[in-house]
Amino acid sequence: MRHVILAAAFVAPFAALAAAGLSSSPAAAQSPQIEQACIAVAKNFLLVPAIKTGIVQSFPELDPPGARLTYSTREDAKPTDFNNEIECEFDKPQPPFNLMRFCISKTCYGPNEQEQENRRRYQEVKALMDRQKK
Repeated sequence: MRHVILAAAFVAPFAALAAAGLSSSPAAAQSPQIEQACIAVAKNFLLVPAIKTGIVQSFPELDPPGARLTYSTREDAKPTDFNNEIECEFDKPQPPFNLMRFCISKTCYGPNEQEQENRRRYQEVKALMDRQKK
């Protein structure tokens, strides 16, 4: 009997999450505008006219607000092709967005990066993003 009670205590929280519709699947997008801004960052950095996105998550409530997504530059991308990742941080959760920093794979680009090349790539992408605001 004691094992049954312990098992029920262990399973109950997971059953409650499933009943509430919360599972291990990615969270629904919360800010399509932030997501689109991060996609624009990726396209500008990668010098491609379009990218295909896989999982997209945005976090307008965090400080700084941002988004992260998986992507592929292949036009005929299959689910297994979305193994590239970008993360973007902005100064506020609504337009016009001011790009503060972004990371592609494990390399980050921002105004305070130690590598001069990474600072330069950030400045280039930020200039392109700022031009789109006008």
